[in-house]
Amino acid sequence: MTIATSTQVRLNWPTVIFLALVHVGAFFALLPSNFSWSAIGVVLFLHWITGGLGITLGWHRLVTHRSFETPKWLEYFLVFCGALSCEGGVIHWVGLHRIHHLHSDTEPDPHDSNKGFWWSHMGWMLYEIPAQADIERFTKDIADDPVYRFLQSYFIPLQVALGLLLYLIGGWSFVVWGIFVRLVLVFHCTWFVNSATHKFGYRTYESNDKSKNCWWVALVTYGEGWHNNHHAYQYSARHGMQWWEIDPTWMTIRFLQILGLAEKVKLVEKT
Repeated sequence: MTIATSTQVRLNWPTVIFLALVHVGAFFALLPSNFSWSAIGVVLFLHWITGGLGITLGWHRLVTHRSFETPKWLEYFLVFCGALSCEGGVIHWVGLHRIHHLHSDTEPDPHDSNKGFWWSHMGWMLYEIPAQADIERFTKDIADDPVYRFLQSYFIPLQVALGLLLYLIGGWSFVVWGIFVRLVLVFHCTWFVNSATHKFGYRTYESNDKSKNCWWVALVTYGEGWHNNHHAYQYSARHGMQWWEIDPTWMTIRFLQILGLAEKVKLVEKT
């Protein structure tokens, strides 16, 4: 596969087709026969499990930045929850995010915000970008782990299995809302961290990029919207630095710490 410059990259058709199908599937939620309050409950619960515990707590703060440590069984559980978000393989996700931090808002950044809101939000995923060639170099700590390799390769079959389970529990309405609507919501909430928090909000720290603290992104991503804080101190387990910057994921880490399930928690030293 040949990847040249950002103006010559080719469409990643499997990703384009997959994302199109997921979004089309979500429109079936508009059918009155597919609506139920229990299905809404399924969406909210699975959004927290996959987007909150999985992506934000597991893939991002635990694995990508190693801002704290957990027993291996808990790490694997959180990574599994993230795999159910269907945001690609965990190894690729972690690698691309580490590359993003190294080159934030410059040409090598996979979702460089200088290329516009659409590109940083989701456009970059639709192409075979050069950064994909560097993933192996940035994920040596997890690339050989058999659990990570399994979840890297089989996140779509796991989603199918979840869909079958939801169908057995609640029929098609649970599938439409619990899979398609939930995936679309988790996708765009996560993507807002790449796009909106590099466009809207305020800056507390000089981070040598365009990252900003955006309250409404923090609201839908369990605290990830305090993005300028995060880019200034990327290894901090706490992103909401001020009392008004509510960070539910930091609260979860503190709870795990109280239970003895989180240790070596990294924080910003007060000066």
